[in-house]
Amino acid sequence: AGKLGRLGTCKTVKEIMIGEDTVIKFDGVPKGEACTIVLRGASTHLLDEMERSIHDALCILTQTIRESRVVLGGGCCELLMAQAVAQESVKTKGKEALAMDAFARALRQIPAILADNAGFDAADIVTSLRSEHSQGNHWMGVCMETGSIGDMRKYGVTESYKSKLQCLTSASEAAEMILRVDDIVKCAPRPREQRH
Repeated sequence: AGKLGRLGTCKTVKEIMIGEDTVIKFDGVPKGEACTIVLRGASTHLLDEMERSIHDALCILTQTIRESRVVLGGGCCELLMAQAVAQESVKTKGKEALAMDAFARALRQIPAILADNAGFDAADIVTSLRSEHSQGNHWMGVCMETGSIGDMRKYGVTESYKSKLQCLTSASEAAEMILRVDDIVKCAPRPREQRH
């Protein structure tokens, strides 16, 4: 006969209530090999959103295990990239320089969006952050703990290199596709039948 499954061990087995549901909880699984995440929310829309967020986080965690390189978070690497793109755009001639400036502006928006989403004063944070970066403090980013800027190395704020690279690649490909649209053709509206 074929195998039905793999036997394992745990320290305790309990029946617990989560909301109106009864579930079996296994505690003390060796090496933390098994884990269940229980989501509760007011609506199915909220639960779906939570599930997508957890799925995204687990995918990024998996990619980080495979490719262990990380970059500092809090918007500091975007500001550093924006500075590099802006410096190159000054040396570039023609319309390419305008596209490069726009891309640098888009990268500078990331710290502002982070600050806005956290409910902080984005204008104050971004200006302080740009000032620090211009002085060579490229590890400074938006700090969620203090509501201002902070050293991302000190706070341990990192992002997966592979995830960051994919975001930048997708953004630049989308911008390139938009720039390639050379003409927009408008069709005449369909005549409507007159009904009496």
